[in-house]
Amino acid sequence: MSLPKSVLVTFALALVACVVYGQNQSQVSSSCMGCICEASSNCNSTLGCSTPYPGGYFCGPFLISFAYWTDAGKPVLQHDNPEKKGAFENCVTDLYCAADTLRRYMKKFSSNQNRSDCNNDGVIDCVDFAYMHLLGGYGCKDPSIVTTDYFTKFQTCWNVVNSAKPSS
Repeated sequence: MSLPKSVLVTFALALVACVVYGQNQSQVSSSCMGCICEASSNCNSTLGCSTPYPGGYFCGPFLISFAYWTDAGKPVLQHDNPEKKGAFENCVTDLYCAADTLRRYMKKFSSNQNRSDCNNDGVIDCVDFAYMHLLGGYGCKDPSIVTTDYFTKFQTCWNVVNSAKPSS
């Protein structure tokens, strides 16, 4: 990894950590969230919504779909209404609300060990959250995910994060 890329990854992780600092982290660490954000969009916090294929509609730095947001309980910005037109886009294009959406989604889908151990290693961890984020909480066990650009970016980021952790 070149120095500029590692600086960008570190910045993305710091940005997400700042956004979620002081919140109940549930089960998704800020480092994990940062790597999922990096893998999704290079953690582009100015990203709007796009339709990459017919029927697909993804928004914000985590590229969250309407169904994902709905499964997460339709979190909204303060004083917004989840049933109001535009509430989905307003939330998932805001880094704080998008991070809350991801955290809620993972909390919902990580409660069942058999369903949420996506890579079948016996542990539910950030790698499983990365699988769930891309493949969905209802069917995250597709091993071909490791061949995607998304997973390559995630794994590179996660390796950097883990190599920076002090050894015990």
